[in-house]
Amino acid sequence: MNDIALETLERAAKGDIAAFEEVYKAASPFVYNVALRITCHDEDAQEVTQDVFMKIYHNLKDFRFASAFKTWVYRIAVNMAINHYRKHAKEKQSRVHNEYILDSTPSDSSTDEKALQGDCEAQLNALLNVLTPEHRACLVLREIEGLNYQQMATTLKIPVNTVRSRLKRARQSLWEKAGKEPKNDL
Repeated sequence: MNDIALETLERAAKGDIAAFEEVYKAASPFVYNVALRITCHDEDAQEVTQDVFMKIYHNLKDFRFASAFKTWVYRIAVNMAINHYRKHAKEKQSRVHNEYILDSTPSDSSTDEKALQGDCEAQLNALLNVLTPEHRACLVLREIEGLNYQQMATTLKIPVNTVRSRLKRARQSLWEKAGKEPKNDL
């Protein structure tokens, strides 16, 4: 996503559809990944990704390039994913349960690798689901996306100390869920 030229962003901000398509192609995998880690569901992540790009399309003309474009997109994606998650939490719990039942049917040996990958992803999603959306967003941005504390604070529009405390609480919750004692270096 860092390879989007400033000229392309400026053209897209002026309404150039071809330039916006370039922005979309470069940034949509990134936005989808952030949304997926927060919503924990493919369809929800796709919906959030579409919503994010609609918001970007309508607001790009107001972007002043005072911050990095990636940071601006992070902020939009995280906020929209959290809002989407909150809005659809009960519906999602029912859907995840039903999918788990359907996915637990025996598979033949040719799909064992897919099943193993699905199990790992299901475990990750189950762990992320025990966290509040705010804690999940911090954990995803830090551990999966690799942002530092300052980048996370800028993206989430919260103080750095709040980022630190949310990460600590998220990690403690995961340790408690796993039935283990937290490490001292949280």
